[in-house]
Amino acid sequence: MKINSPLEAYKFLPATNCGECGEATCMAFAAHLIDRSHKLTDCKPILEEKFKKKYEELDALLAPEIREVEIGVGDKIAKIGGDDVLYRHKLTFFNQTQFAYDVTDSMDEKDLVERVNYIQDFKKFYVGNFLTVDMIAVRCTSKDPAKFAAAVKKVIETTDLPIILCSFDPAVLKAGLEASKGRNPLLYAANKDNWKEVGELALEYDVPVTLFAPDDLDMLKTLAKTFAAMGTEKLVLDPGTYPTGKQLKKTFTNFIKVRRAGIDGDREIAYPIMAVPFTAWMAHDDPVSASYWETVVASVFTIKYGDIMILHSTEPYAMLPELHIRDTIYTDPRKPVTVDPGMYKVGEPTADSPVLVTTNFALTYYTVESDIASNKIDCFLWAIDTDGIGVEAAVAGGQLTAEKIKKGIEESGFDLKKDTTHNTVVIPGLAARLQGDVEDATGANVMVGPADSGRIPGWMEKNWPPQKK
Repeated sequence: MKINSPLEAYKFLPATNCGECGEATCMAFAAHLIDRSHKLTDCKPILEEKFKKKYEELDALLAPEIREVEIGVGDKIAKIGGDDVLYRHKLTFFNQTQFAYDVTDSMDEKDLVERVNYIQDFKKFYVGNFLTVDMIAVRCTSKDPAKFAAAVKKVIETTDLPIILCSFDPAVLKAGLEASKGRNPLLYAANKDNWKEVGELALEYDVPVTLFAPDDLDMLKTLAKTFAAMGTEKLVLDPGTYPTGKQLKKTFTNFIKVRRAGIDGDREIAYPIMAVPFTAWMAHDDPVSASYWETVVASVFTIKYGDIMILHSTEPYAMLPELHIRDTIYTDPRKPVTVDPGMYKVGEPTADSPVLVTTNFALTYYTVESDIASNKIDCFLWAIDTDGIGVEAAVAGGQLTAEKIKKGIEESGFDLKKDTTHNTVVIPGLAARLQGDVEDATGANVMVGPADSGRIPGWMEKNWPPQKK
């Protein structure tokens, strides 16, 4: 039975308050164990032999409801599963959905390498981070083990990204495994016909394996129980992905059934789930329709329990919606997305450049920064610590005040009188009511800028430099 309370976890700890974990007390450490921001191995005393039993008991009680499976090696390792809840707001979702884009062993070597490089180099800057994709799925379309092995070898020579070996033929999978030794690939897939041979390969090479039983949850559970009995729990479940009509609805229902059963304690089926939006290309002849429906299916199952996906479309209009919705769903709702408070330079500001104030809510900060930088405005941008709350809400809630702005100025070491020629700060239009208080607190001239940062360029033309009083 999983525990969800710091007090329950605390009972198993040595309670020495030694501080080796980085926390002042064992109770604080227990709280971090529950929210999974610390690992049990961070507690050095519990690793001692005399606490071995308690360590093993607590480790089992802290294990996530859905088993975590690792694919690949090194810095690029992909972790899937590991969730404890059906709904993100109850805790958070861990280990974001892994996107694997396909290549085939029938491609020309030049085209293969170009596509792999495109996939691994793709990135989009968004709210302080780069959105990237995660894996390469190598599909066998030639039915030739030697050709498949050559394609796999070329892929692993080109990228460090984890790979999926895709074939129902055990001989093809074995050739791919030989070519990718030491890379811990995911096998796709074992089904009711090839389960024995693929299971033996998974055990022999100690790699994770996908179990495929389209629209047959009883068979899927039987395969999972069989593989567990064979000696491996490095399993991924594929209940089938139908991309259109009533079958899409049935797929949606199957995903929910599998995940709910796992979260509710059915350990026999508590494994990560694979969605294959790629099937849209099998249902639609028109590439535009296929790409559209692939993106729709990927978005649906990013929200509803798809831990890993195989996709084909690499056009930005397909990839960007998939990446953005994943980033949104896997943002931790317990923690505001923030930037570090402080003074930031945009462009190459001088003593004559404006000093703008905003909050440290990442979406606000990067929107303002982008609007300024894209219009080639050199300035100083002050991110005030508002606990990651936007301007309007922070003003209303008291997180953005004159004292907070004064404190931010002082802590940054920036002196408005000495480091600028104008001793002026510009506050957001939504914080206009703070103008007088900020002037009193800082001794600076305070101007009220626009409510929308997109209007800063026009505002600057009319109001900067400020008139000398």
